[in-house]
Amino acid sequence: MTSKASASPSQRFDGTSRYVATDELKLAVNAALALQRPLLIKGEPGTGKTLLAEEVAAALDRPLLQWHIKSTTKAHQGLYEYDAVSRLRDSQLGDEKVRDIGNYIVKGVLWQAFESEQPAVVLIDEIDKADIEFPNDLLRELDRMEFHVYETRQTVVARHRPLIIITSNNEKDLPDAFLRRCFFHYINFPDRDTLREIVDVHFPSIKEEVLAAALDTFFALREAPGLKKKPSTSEFLDWLRLLMSESFTAEEIASSEQGLPVMAGALLKNEQDLTLLQRLAAITRAGQRR
Repeated sequence: MTSKASASPSQRFDGTSRYVATDELKLAVNAALALQRPLLIKGEPGTGKTLLAEEVAAALDRPLLQWHIKSTTKAHQGLYEYDAVSRLRDSQLGDEKVRDIGNYIVKGVLWQAFESEQPAVVLIDEIDKADIEFPNDLLRELDRMEFHVYETRQTVVARHRPLIIITSNNEKDLPDAFLRRCFFHYINFPDRDTLREIVDVHFPSIKEEVLAAALDTFFALREAPGLKKKPSTSEFLDWLRLLMSESFTAEEIASSEQGLPVMAGALLKNEQDLTLLQRLAAITRAGQRR
């Protein structure tokens, strides 16, 4: 059993050279640090929610522990798992290690964070993928910064309170009791100027006319009515990388074939949206001929 979780020295997140953070996002991270509460981040897929945890850990010089949630993930797996199958197998083989049940306890991400010699950053990624009870099952542990290991009859208490960053794609609502314990921030989709800043971090040598044409095409695409999946920031960056590698000109980017942007497969990821854009372009052309 370790000492009770201690407050970390005052730290502030001011962004990094690799991550363009708005003033509102910096404020949210620093509020979570000051309040010592989990930071719940929502936003469209591809807006940098997961990357935020990596950059915060780097900026604060803290270890990063990542827990990527699946539909089958259970809350206790973040604490520990008891490997009963391995213990049974070893007992059948007469292995002496079966005498110590602790040999079959697998530490989860939260246990590792609680044991860390320095305050850690814990990413709980895409919490909305799990079942509805998952967030509530973590409430006590996140509040008290301790949990009990029933198999070994020990209580694990955090050395330091980690900064916990939780991401959600808004696929399902989270319980009110859980939301009350978090500081919340929604990452809005970047406007044109912010997206320019992001591009400058990744592609500082891109030609201005190419970037302008790409931004015009991209935002027009996002505004197309009825899209099933609007292209994200990460997909825009992938698309720019392709445009640059294939040396497309601003004129080629601005033009479109059958209503689709060049290299459309980097931006549109389902056939419904491809068909929709082609139909919209056909309607526009028909209207222009009248």
